[in-house]
Amino acid sequence: MHTRHHLLISPSLGTRRQLASFHFGAPGRGEKVYIQSSLHADELPGMLVAWHLKKRLQQLEADGALLGEVTLLPAANPIGLNQNLAGQALGRFEQMSGQNFNRHYPPLAQAVFMDVCGQLGPDAAANTRLIRDSMKKQLAQQQPVTELQSLRHTLQTLACDADVVLDLHCDNRADLHLYTGTPLWPQCEPLARYLQACATLLAEDSGDYPFDEACSQPWWQLRQLAQAGGLTAPIDAACLAVTVELRGESDVRHDLAERDAAAILHFLQRRGVIAGEAPPLPPLRHPPTPLAGSEDLLAPHAGVVVYHAQPGAAVASGELIAEVIDPLGDQVSEIRARSGGVLYATSRRPYATAGLAIAKVAGDKAFKRGKLLTA
Repeated sequence: MHTRHHLLISPSLGTRRQLASFHFGAPGRGEKVYIQSSLHADELPGMLVAWHLKKRLQQLEADGALLGEVTLLPAANPIGLNQNLAGQALGRFEQMSGQNFNRHYPPLAQAVFMDVCGQLGPDAAANTRLIRDSMKKQLAQQQPVTELQSLRHTLQTLACDADVVLDLHCDNRADLHLYTGTPLWPQCEPLARYLQACATLLAEDSGDYPFDEACSQPWWQLRQLAQAGGLTAPIDAACLAVTVELRGESDVRHDLAERDAAAILHFLQRRGVIAGEAPPLPPLRHPPTPLAGSEDLLAPHAGVVVYHAQPGAAVASGELIAEVIDPLGDQVSEIRARSGGVLYATSRRPYATAGLAIAKVAGDKAFKRGKLLTA
């Protein structure tokens, strides 16, 4: 293992933050895997998983069992880690700009296509190498001017040439679930099985360029641009990028982290990044569903929330999910699933303000358009 430190732009006199990345295996040997945690800095289950992964990867490397390259960032957001107000961590949005740390990564497909369109050939692997070199070149030409931009630029540069990108997050109160690109489901399915994800939500474009899509989306966009231009050169889906939601914010436990780290390593073993035979695939808990079919259940008025179903449960159309009780006016509203699916996340707040999203149900029928992610 070797460690690299990446300085971010100093936002003010006398202050400067840095990222630490840990690198395992030999660059250029086998697949490259990039894993980061806590991009939303107040989401900490992944940080513990990353620590367990770090220890396991060190041992695998020492044993000569690491057949690929792994880059690991256990704390991907030093800006957000230092944002606190009255004892509460504020790690989702940068306080300076108000922007979500997991949005607005620069799109690369158009610039890369203009750079490589005349060089693409019949060899898909050669095209992958050409495209990755161009991605690195495009990113090297960018000049971030704020600390947040330099954070995004550093993360994207470290990940742009990876075969696998795992971005470890969590929800408020949830069972483990995944987000990935629709074309990537065949590659993602073993990960969903090993992690025992209750839901996998698929989209080609969820809106606002989150980190995972900044890594994976250019590949199918490049394929579309090539087809529109009359090119027949093969372009693989060469980056499996997955946002892994490791249950809820309070699920920071060694037993869960060890289990999740082992599942990730089993997945990498199945891909040939780690020597040996991977364990048999567990059953898939639930088929993938479109992110556009995720139903947000909202509180119709303020009040105390009483849940009748727990994250991870399969729910039927019309099933009671929660009650919102106004103890002043005695209004009791039943919150029911409009369509069946998997209740994969709920709010952690026992008090709802009017319009608060208190539950999410993964349904198999797409009905939403436009931006599909919450702020």
